[in-house]
Amino acid sequence: MGTDTVRVGAADEAADRRREQRGWYFYDWACSVYSTSVLTVFLGPYLTSVAKNAADADGYVHPLGIPVRAGSFFAYSVSLSVIVAVLVMPLVGAAADRSGRKKPLLAAAAYTGAAATTGMFFLGGERYLLGGVLLVVANAAQSVGTMLYNSYLPQIAPPEERDAVSSKGWAFGYAAGALVLVANLVLYMGHDSFGLSESAAVRICLASAGLWWGAFTLVPLRRLRDRRSSAHEAKEPTAPGFRQLAATVRDMRRHPLTLAFLLAYLIYNDGIQTVISQASVYGSEELGLGQSTLIAAVLLVQVLAVAGALALGRLARTYGAKRTILGSLVAWAVVLGAGYFLPAGAPEWFFVLASGIGLVLGGSQALSRSLFSHLVPPGKEAEYFSAYEMSDRGMSWLGPLLFGITYQVTGSYRDAIISLVAFFVIGFALLARVPVRRAISDAGNPVPERI
Repeated sequence: MGTDTVRVGAADEAADRRREQRGWYFYDWACSVYSTSVLTVFLGPYLTSVAKNAADADGYVHPLGIPVRAGSFFAYSVSLSVIVAVLVMPLVGAAADRSGRKKPLLAAAAYTGAAATTGMFFLGGERYLLGGVLLVVANAAQSVGTMLYNSYLPQIAPPEERDAVSSKGWAFGYAAGALVLVANLVLYMGHDSFGLSESAAVRICLASAGLWWGAFTLVPLRRLRDRRSSAHEAKEPTAPGFRQLAATVRDMRRHPLTLAFLLAYLIYNDGIQTVISQASVYGSEELGLGQSTLIAAVLLVQVLAVAGALALGRLARTYGAKRTILGSLVAWAVVLGAGYFLPAGAPEWFFVLASGIGLVLGGSQALSRSLFSHLVPPGKEAEYFSAYEMSDRGMSWLGPLLFGITYQVTGSYRDAIISLVAFFVIGFALLARVPVRRAISDAGNPVPERI
């Protein structure tokens, strides 16, 4: 009877865990549409056109009296959003760990971002400054929300399940991005037949991402549960942003192997983010491809990233997360090498390149997240994931800088794209040196049978 009771209890616990995991997947489903439709496809060109409408005769706008070239306004807004996120994430992460109340903070971040994104419907005429403010708020809110979302992973998945759960989360996000992007492209490409101007179609696409984000966030908010911290921890004050970040880094110094992994991730993820952001520039400027080809390539990446995330998750169950990530870094280097030799004016080969990117993109990111979750000391999940998220969002400027300098020196986008191989080579070397089993043990976590 006692054994039966234990078995029933274990089965109930597993069912509760599966239900919570399914709810967790849906936050990726909710917020990834913002990254795909808003940041990657529509907002950059549209906000730039709005800023140009408001520019003076010399092509400058003047937010807060500061002269800014209209073509740079979007990039500066994204940079400002990163600074805001870097200030806010350590505060929120420490508060979440100390209070144990992650869910209200996740709700606040998600609905702030969703409201700002929905408000982009009103970006007409010369309202570039409104667009910049909404972008800063939405982007910073997404970073904070993603940090909180990631910090749930060690709590909802035991070590042996973490690679698969993380991979499924990424797959959900890419599937949602592809689904909504298809609907948005139908509306945008056929705006005349719907009786809409091009501007109105873009604004509807932007706002729809915010509505989607807000609606599907209800699922994780219903299914995820808070884990209360001790009363002592809950009473500890939260330091201001940079002081809290410094305190987190000091704490991480007690776990040098965790820091070693984070450094490797910072390097190779910078390469990944740069490939994502610069591939369209390479396609348009070096290969002479049209906008429709580039948008179709983005959609192809989204679709194949679903399969790639799930496939690499399965490989990790056989070979371990570290080896699978190392293999994906080799694949990234091969893809970039192939990209160097792509012929101009041949969209079919660019689609082959996009296919390669899609297949390794989701898996390399998902497994990096799950591997890092093993290296986080218990009770420090949100705090450590704020540092992880900042290495993702706030440090991805070295790649674009190298890309830009290489192009400036050589005048060749082919040389610029091949220069990014350095990030994957260095990241591979640094990750290969991290003894992950010892790192997990030193962090105070159980070591999975295969990692």
